[in-house]
Amino acid sequence: MGQTLTAGDICKRKVSVAYQHTSVVAAAQLMREDHVGAIVVVEDANGSRQVRGLITDRDIVMSVVALGLDPEPLCLEDVMSERLVTAQEDDALPHLMQSMREHGVRRVPVIGAHDELMGIVTLDDVLKILAQEMNLLVGSIDTSLKHERARRT
Repeated sequence: MGQTLTAGDICKRKVSVAYQHTSVVAAAQLMREDHVGAIVVVEDANGSRQVRGLITDRDIVMSVVALGLDPEPLCLEDVMSERLVTAQEDDALPHLMQSMREHGVRRVPVIGAHDELMGIVTLDDVLKILAQEMNLLVGSIDTSLKHERARRT
């Protein structure tokens, strides 16, 4: 990593969102349609989307299905994660990874200077970046061996 990557550099800008009063069933349907495991819960304020929470497929399973609750009357504010972890757009990748580790989260909404939703970073996104970096190192080893062999023949 020649340059320091930030949360803003690696986040996905297309984010599935819903509101606190969205039904759990509607949120689950949106997850299915968008092929995602989490939805950022937002509130429209001052012309931007302010992050209020996060709901994951696991939240729905653990807080509704596993308890045998009827999902029909429930809305997202009833089951969304209370301890919200966010990252600023300019947070460096190592800081983001440390935060994910400390809080035990796999998805982090990325917010701008005025706390507006800018994107989302997932553990998969971070792993892809790290895998690319590791691949560069492996390529360096392969090139080094090729150069050594060429010098010896």
